[in-house]
Formats: sequence, structure tokens, C-alpha cells
Amino acid sequence: MTLPPKTPLLDKVRIPADLKLLPESDLPQLASELRAELIDAVSHTGGHLGAGLGVVELTVALHYVFDTPDDRIIWDVGHQAYPHKILTGRRDRIRTLRMEDGLSGFTKRTESEYDPFGAAHSSTSISAGLGMAVARDLNGGTNNVIAVIGDGAMSAGMAYEAMNNAGALNARLIVILNDNDMSIAPPSGAMSAYLARLASGKTYAGIRDLGKKLTSYLGARADRAITRAVEHARGYVTGGTLFEEMGFYHIGPIDGHNLEHLVPVLKNVRDNGTGPILIHVVTQKGKGYAPAEAAADKYHGVNKFDVITGAQAKAPANAPSYTKVFAESLIQEAREDDRIVAITAAMPSGTGLDLFGEVFPSRTFDVGIAEQHAVTFAAGLATEGLRPFAAIYSTFLQRAYDQVVHDVAIQKLPVRFPIDRAGFVGADGPTHCGAFDTTYLASLPGFVVMAAADEAELRHMVRTAASFDEGPIAFRYPRGNGVGVDMPERGSVLEIGKGRIVKEGTKVALLSFGTRLQDCLLAAEELDAAGLSTTVADARFAKPLDEDLVRRLARSHEVLLTVEEGSIGGFASHVLHFLAKEGLLDTGLKVRPLVLPDEFTDHAKPEKMYVDAGLDSTGIVRTVFAALGQSVRSATA
Repeated sequence: MTLPPKTPLLDKVRIPADLKLLPESDLPQLASELRAELIDAVSHTGGHLGAGLGVVELTVALHYVFDTPDDRIIWDVGHQAYPHKILTGRRDRIRTLRMEDGLSGFTKRTESEYDPFGAAHSSTSISAGLGMAVARDLNGGTNNVIAVIGDGAMSAGMAYEAMNNAGALNARLIVILNDNDMSIAPPSGAMSAYLARLASGKTYAGIRDLGKKLTSYLGARADRAITRAVEHARGYVTGGTLFEEMGFYHIGPIDGHNLEHLVPVLKNVRDNGTGPILIHVVTQKGKGYAPAEAAADKYHGVNKFDVITGAQAKAPANAPSYTKVFAESLIQEAREDDRIVAITAAMPSGTGLDLFGEVFPSRTFDVGIAEQHAVTFAAGLATEGLRPFAAIYSTFLQRAYDQVVHDVAIQKLPVRFPIDRAGFVGADGPTHCGAFDTTYLASLPGFVVMAAADEAELRHMVRTAASFDEGPIAFRYPRGNGVGVDMPERGSVLEIGKGRIVKEGTKVALLSFGTRLQDCLLAAEELDAAGLSTTVADARFAKPLDEDLVRRLARSHEVLLTVEEGSIGGFASHVLHFLAKEGLLDTGLKVRPLVLPDEFTDHAKPEKMYVDAGLDSTGIVRTVFAALGQSVRSATA
């Protein structure tokens, strides 16, 4: 077991005000200690590592130069913010990251006054920052607003919408482009840093403004021509033409790991800037930790790991992950059908499409963090006879709901939506919890919505989706491993809108939609032992609903429970609507829907979250006895 790192300077810093007491010459050593503390903390908790290592110096510089929390720093996305958390009064809790009752893995307004905006999905910082800047101006304030956005997040259209608006408003806003993956224009050492300091200084800005006034006397046409020529020339050298065209004054690129370069530029921008400013900072993911530098993708998000070797803890080998089953099943179908193509929005490994891409590189499309584009791009592919699979996490697909409705559903285009991360996601918390996809998709006319009960069912649903050309179809599955069922060599095509009876009984019916089926079967054993003969059914489809199955269960049982890992308004709502329409609620049938809590649930272990929600076998049994007016204890006595 490695000993905690020695951090004599960091030990003096509890909040950013303490940081300002240090001489500037101490900042590199402080950054080194902060990096060591981050590595050690994440080795115990797991979490996002690479991005945080890349912004250590930038974090130190920002808190050293700006007056937080009065000056607002917005991290986009929040997994860059671990060093920020350490410097803002949360170091004593940093080893509770992503644990129940511990620190969030993202920025969170209720966690600290130093987190002015919660961020777990990307590309929101400039929009939020612009709102804060405009509010400041309307309120007569003078504080700074700084949005730190990674280059991956700049692939989303929302970032450009915000920049376009900021340029039009000429609002005083500082955007820092953390270019940590591909350098748009790499810095060239001391000369680049010198030019950045010069461009950010009062003298240059003053000359620039004076030049604009002088050219204005020559007439509007000459003014525009000269200004464009000057800015184009400067932009050609520094890579800022695009940002200048959007109304931002562009500075950089500069080395984001050199505090002697960062601090003077940030001071100049703080003291001299007007209007929207973009500082292009080039950093390296995983900086300062050799294993993370060598494999930035593998150290973006990590399990617990050994600091010395970098070896990550592995989950015990048992059943394959749902994500891997999906990927392998899709590869299998694509070998049989060259019309199948796959789309991901910057999550190739998270969705398993990295495996698909290794086999079919020309049929795999990573569109960047651009879910809206991904969906409409898939719709375009579908119009030309291809069979697109747009694999997107449940909560990420929410960002493209308008496109799902207008570009896919209304046109009845056969886009396939594999929805990963359905249900609770554990440490990633409420921002990644897949609670709403059944509700928001099954409300759309003509949409087929499935949920896999286990990994074999997932394989069937991949083949079913691949063969379905009558309109949009979605299938959901959770994060984590399957349950260890026997796997078919290839999936079968399911009959659309038909569920299955898994176990026959006579008094209680448990109708499961999704992977709560295993807990339903465990609950059925306990209910049978208590003398309550129990049927267990797997609905498979929320839409179209298997009305024959629901009708049969309602007519032949005293109690009917629907069980799903989704929100109010989902599968249970469709069942209840059908029962009411058929008059089956007037027969004395006791119906109880079990769904996820009507709240945004904080992070914890998924198993504990399902227990707390009453969606485990014990909760199911308890609900049945409550419906019958009995307690579990009295019934089993």
C-alpha cells in the first residue's frame, strides 16, 4: 500500500484565499503537490482522472488570479473539476468522490459556493456563463465570469450558439478553450507565450481600439476591410479566425502547463479585457502521471488503481457486460447485412461501438458530442435505405429529443436506438441516471420501445431492431454485467408487441419490463413459499403493449404488479391506461406500479439504490403483501 503524498504547500491551502498568500514562485510546486494528491485520491475512489490531471496548472492559475467565488468559474464538463474541488474547501472529503453521501463526481451547486453551475453533460458552460455575465451587467456588478470548456465539448453546436450570442451582445465573458486532445494550433514555446501576453495586455488592446477609431474615419467600407485584414492576419498566426468572426477577442494558443505563461495572461485579461474573450490553452490529458499520459482513453475514467503500476482493479469475471453483448450482437448482424451502420456521439467505448468500429471502420461514425446531429444524421441514412443504429446513453439522448420527434418519429424513419445506461448508474449520479427514456419515447406515435430482461434478450432485441423497417425502434439496457443466462449463438427476431410468461401462477402476477425480471423471480419464490401462487411475465415491449398478456394477467390474478427501472409515466402508465380503458380496474383487481422514485437520486451503489427504491425482491414482496392488506411477517408466521 502506497503512503499518501507529502504536500507541505497544499496543506496550507484550504480555500482559494489561502492560495493567494503564496508567492507566485511557489505555484509550480503547489501544482505538483495538487497533482500527487489527485492521483492518490482517485486511486482510492475511482472516477475521472485524465482530464483533471490536464488542468492542474490551469486550476491553480485561475484561483490564484481571480477572486472566487465572487468571480465565477464554470467547468465544462464537471469531471475536469477534481483539482478545483481540492482547492475549494473539499480536500478533506475528496476520498469520498462518487460514494454514497460523498462528493459528486461533477460540479454541483448544492455542494459548494465555488460551484456556480452544475455540469455533467458537456457544452453548457458558455451558455450558462453568458447568462451569468448578462445578469451581472443588469445588476450593476463587476465580477468576472470564466467558462472552461474542453475541445471535445466544442464539437457540440450549443457551444457555438452561445458564442454567437455572446459576440452579438458583446458581453464581458472569458472563455478558456482547454485544448486537451487535438491542438488546433500548437503553441511554439516562449515566442507563443510572449505573443499571448502582448495580445492580452492593455497596450496592445489600446492600440487595437485606437486603430479601429482611426479607420472609422475612412468610412465603413475601409474600416471593415482594414479591421478584417488585421484580424485575419493575427488569426492566421494564432488560429483564432473562427472565434474572431464570432465576436470573440482570441488569445493564444499558450502552454496550459506553464504557470509563468498562464498567470500573466490571466492577469491581463482580468484587468484589461472588454467584451467576450477566448483564451486558447493547450494541455495534455493525464499530464504528470505516466500511465495516464500513455493511454489517455483508458485513464479518462478509471476504477480504483495502484498508483505505482497504474493497474486498475477489475470487476470479478462472471457474465459479460450488457454493453459488450450489444456490440458483439451488432457486429454479428452487420456481418449478415451490409446496410447496418453505427453512430456514436463521442462515446465509442462507452457504447461498445469501438469494437464495432474495429471490424467495420467505414460503417462506424463518431459525430462528436453532438447528439442532435447524430439523430438527424441517422435519419438521413435511413432515408437512403441504410439501417442505422444510433447508440446513445439514456440521458444523453434527452438532448436530441426534438430531433427524435420531428426528424425520426413524424417521418416514421427506421432509426434504431440502442439505449445504454438505462436505470440507476451508481457513482455517476442523477445526471446519468436513465430514468426517463421509456416515458419520453413511448409517448410518441409509431415508436417501438423494448427493454431487455437479460443479456440473451438483448441479443434478440438487436436482431429484432436490425430487421425492423417499419419505423423507429428503441431497446434499453443497463450499465454493468448481465445475469449469467445461456446465450444463443444468434438472436431471434421477436414478434413486435409480444411478451412472454416466464413462470405460471394463479394469485399474484408480476409483470416486469427490463432487468428487474430476476428480482421478480426471486420474489416469486418467496411468495410461493408463503402460499401466494405467483406468475412472472416479461413484457419485453412498452409500446406496442402486449394487450392480450395484460388482459390475461388482469383477469386471472388478484394482484398485478408492474415492475420497471424507469420514471413515472413509463411502462406502468401504459398498462394502467389500457386497464382503465378496458374496464379491468373495476373488477377488484389490485394494481400496484413499481417505478423509480420521483426524484433525482444521488450517487450510491446501484444495488443499494434499487433496495431504497423498493425495486429489489424484498421490496416487491413487501408491495404484494401491502396490496393484500397483510404484512410480510404475519403472512409468513
